[in-house]
Amino acid sequence: MRVNLRKSLFILPNLFTVSSIFCGFYAAVLCIGTASQEDHYKAALLILYAMFFDTIDGRVARLTRTQSSFGVQLDSLADVVSFGVAPALLVYSWALQPLGIVGVGACFAFVACGAIRLGRFNVLAMADDGAPKKPGRYILGLPIPGAAGILVSLVAANHAVSGGLPSSPVPILVVVISLSLFMVSTIKFRSFKDLTMNWRTVLLVAFAIGSSTVLALKLHMAFALGWLLTSYVAIGLVESIIGLSRKAVRRGRDSENEAG
Repeated sequence: MRVNLRKSLFILPNLFTVSSIFCGFYAAVLCIGTASQEDHYKAALLILYAMFFDTIDGRVARLTRTQSSFGVQLDSLADVVSFGVAPALLVYSWALQPLGIVGVGACFAFVACGAIRLGRFNVLAMADDGAPKKPGRYILGLPIPGAAGILVSLVAANHAVSGGLPSSPVPILVVVISLSLFMVSTIKFRSFKDLTMNWRTVLLVAFAIGSSTVLALKLHMAFALGWLLTSYVAIGLVESIIGLSRKAVRRGRDSENEAG
């Protein structure tokens, strides 16, 4: 019996995707019931592993030229589990449980907004014939792995300082709701798929690496991760504000020209 090696390659990226699902599922299991601070930290690490597998599956698919519509859909389903349900359960068990139904609602909003964002992404990422499009320079809405990464970095940073972060759940509630809104917003965030290397890009990358290294050495790697992801969100917000102001200036000029 002959084995078609070319067809067998399609399994490879999907194995990484399934590994991401397992990490997210196991993280959720650790947060069920009475979870300790150590359980929360292990769950945070598992979600980070899920991010690693989520990054690898796309790279492997492109290297082996096995991109498919099935892979896109499976990747989105994996993201709902690993970066939607698992982080929501983690942050609820870690900080929002004292808020009761308010905490449940905020965590559900995170999962729901993440699923909506992924559904919108799938529609925009598909061509008319159903084949995946080439990734653009910008993506609409905050990617769900980035939102999950910010929550995970908070949990890991809290563990690094032995629970020394603020104990009030209100700031965490604000963060969860804000991330949920960013995911379903029309703010454009950089995808870094088609990055043009110019002096501004080099300076930005150098600053990000340098500042993250300092934070990792002085404090903990979790603080560096949180800083990077927060900076990513801030860049998207600043670029959106600049873009809106430029559009307003153009509209004002057009109105003046029409009146003239």
